[in-house]
Amino acid sequence: MVQLKTPEQIAKMREAGLVVAAIHAATREAAVPGATTRDLDMVARKVIADAGAKSNFLGYGGFPATICTSVNEVVVHGIPDDKTVLKDGDVISIDAGAIVDGWHGDAAYTAFVGTGHAPELLELSRVTEESMWAGIAAMKLGNRLVDISKAIEGYIRRQPRPATGKYGIIEDYGGHGIGSEMHMDPHLLNYVSRKRGKGIKLVPGICLAIEPMVSLGTPQTEVLEDDWTVITTDGTWSSHWEHSIALTEAGPIVLTSPDCGKAKLAEYGVTTAPDPLG
Repeated sequence: MVQLKTPEQIAKMREAGLVVAAIHAATREAAVPGATTRDLDMVARKVIADAGAKSNFLGYGGFPATICTSVNEVVVHGIPDDKTVLKDGDVISIDAGAIVDGWHGDAAYTAFVGTGHAPELLELSRVTEESMWAGIAAMKLGNRLVDISKAIEGYIRRQPRPATGKYGIIEDYGGHGIGSEMHMDPHLLNYVSRKRGKGIKLVPGICLAIEPMVSLGTPQTEVLEDDWTVITTDGTWSSHWEHSIALTEAGPIVLTSPDCGKAKLAEYGVTTAPDPLG
């Protein structure tokens, strides 16, 4: 069943979302050549501790860290360690989460390490991020789950093709419900599948983590021997963007965005609901 949240519960999720936003800001600053992915994890741990929050990644299914650090061809679930040293020209996607009073926040972003990145990598991240915002803009009262999937896929498919031939919308992973747990129903595809139908109707109180993952090649992935790290099967690099969103009677609230998504959603003609924390 899909969990619907009260305004008070959404306010707690907003608190968790702001912790996640702080993790993003701190790790983005720390993602420089010479830093290890373990260094980034330690930065995230400090942010969570300083906020009096808890990690929803650490120990989840046995995951050994507080963030996922996915470098280059790693799509998601990269495990921070001392061996992975960031180099000039790398691309890293950082997925982070936090819990406040039992309520969860979850978001991811893609960052560029150093300088000199190829234009197709910059465009890959832009396309992935914008497809996420297109999906968020489709999270409207009365729409259905498939409308979000359609908006994400539609945005990506309308973009000029990369030199590699086609953007690969990762098929094995997608968005999800979020609330008293990090991963809840419903599962949200980043493309339209006739087999899945239209999905649930979007009503007040529904909260979703919308997270497109896109590669410069294949949509296919494989999991490495550590049972976590997911890579593209053809070795092409990828991008991952995510926000947690609550839908209210007054519109959406991007819980993990510092401004609740107000500025970005205005570009889509969408007015966000007031920040529940004032």
